[in-house]
Amino acid sequence: EAEIDTFKPVPFYTIVLELPEFSVSGERMADKAAAEQLKTACQGADVTVKKVERKDKTEKPPALYDLTTLQRDANRLLGYTAQQTLDYLQNLYEKKLCTYPRTDSRYLTSDMAEGLPVLVNLVANAMPFRKGIAISCDEALVINDKKVTDHHAVIPTRNLHGADLSGLPVGERMILELVALRLLCAVAEPHTYSETAVTVECAGAEFTTKGKTVKRPGWRALDAAYRAGLKNAEPDKETEDKALPDGGRLPELSEGQTLPLSSSAVKEGKTSPPKHFTEDTLLSAMETAGKDEMPEDAERKGIGTPATRAGILEKLVSTGFVERKKQKKTTNLIPTQIGVSLITVLPEQLQSPLLTAEWEHQLKEVERGEVKPSEFMDGICNMLRDLVGTYKVIDGSQVLFPSDR
Repeated sequence: EAEIDTFKPVPFYTIVLELPEFSVSGERMADKAAAEQLKTACQGADVTVKKVERKDKTEKPPALYDLTTLQRDANRLLGYTAQQTLDYLQNLYEKKLCTYPRTDSRYLTSDMAEGLPVLVNLVANAMPFRKGIAISCDEALVINDKKVTDHHAVIPTRNLHGADLSGLPVGERMILELVALRLLCAVAEPHTYSETAVTVECAGAEFTTKGKTVKRPGWRALDAAYRAGLKNAEPDKETEDKALPDGGRLPELSEGQTLPLSSSAVKEGKTSPPKHFTEDTLLSAMETAGKDEMPEDAERKGIGTPATRAGILEKLVSTGFVERKKQKKTTNLIPTQIGVSLITVLPEQLQSPLLTAEWEHQLKEVERGEVKPSEFMDGICNMLRDLVGTYKVIDGSQVLFPSDR
């Protein structure tokens, strides 16, 4: 939030040239006068095709859900909080419609390979969004014994067969559909397309555009069908970036060819501040917090575990340190004044996930009998004595907590 507060937007200018059947844009420019000058220069100059590059690209299917990735998607697509997603999933688990929720693995074990095609078929037949889409099942994509610790990824169970899904509460049904979609996508064919990047030259400057032609929709067909059924889903960032005004197809072009210029324009934009945290992005940040500074063998990296992250967020909201603010379709998580005050007065050491990683590490040593439990506790007592003994009150901190807390 501090970064957002101190952010000053900087204007930039881009020149867009309209050519027959497609448009190209230039580099961002900081100087408006220079941009206008280039635009004028382009109007009287030839547009020459410098480079045409065609690449065939393949997008592999996504991995299955662990709890955190499911919570992130459910927040982004359905607007559920992390806690709501966990609650719905727990209910589905108790109704034996989904596997164990509190997992941090995104793979299945090899003993599950044999039954997978049957499960995939069952799930496909129970889902409304896959009508007319052929289902394939490549088990190898989701089986990896090395990547499964205590629990495998979250998937629907065979009990879907013959279950009355319309009788489920809406939240549970939506989460079940999301988990089902991910299973079907994860074992589906890759999404293949060819991408054409074109660079043209005009008045000494380069302009570029990209076009995309889908060869085989693969797993994205399921994904698109599911999103089409959501009332107010966020459009898919991936496909949106690649979607071009003319449907993504570029005319046949060859290097050295000269093109007529229909028109040119200077478009003004502004740099944008970082975005506020949502449950989706904060869960992701918690998962990777302090990762780079942590020792390789740290037992757990990040803040919290898949089982506790939702609870941590809920506790911050219920104690009034963070609030949920809805803006348009997004709900942002914003620190309150008292939350910011608390962080301002807390000793640096207590603000770092490294402390937890260090404790986890020592507890592992206690477990292996390398460190005595009393030594671990003494370390914590010494740290507390040290913190209380050397702590300096921040000047003016009474302003931060007007209620004498």
